[in-house]
Amino acid sequence: MEAIVATEHPRKDGGINYVEFNVADIGRAKAFYGGAFGWTFTDYGPDYCEFSDGHMTGGFNPNEPATPGGGPLVILYGDDLEALMAKVTSSGGKITKPIYDFPGGKRFHFTDPDGYELAVWTTA
Repeated sequence: MEAIVATEHPRKDGGINYVEFNVADIGRAKAFYGGAFGWTFTDYGPDYCEFSDGHMTGGFNPNEPATPGGGPLVILYGDDLEALMAKVTSSGGKITKPIYDFPGGKRFHFTDPDGYELAVWTTA
């Protein structure tokens, strides 16, 4: 597989440019993230899919085992946490920490169908 290079947005030296999830099933990952957050997708054959949230791109890679429970926490932003929690659960995710206050606002944590934990935050 050739490396996929994000070109939609300007690159910043030392900045986060791409996030990749190893997934068991690309179709299931697309259904979850598309349903819960409205992400769009570009397939690069049957073995790789790039996603875009309209701001940043990343990829779904089924060629390596999913590795939930490790690495950095990916945090998304959302205007309406209650509505996003409903979309997460209706799309197959599980809430692991309901909405709570933190010094910058409010957030909740969830796991996707492959077991990755992510969070969504909003300003106070």
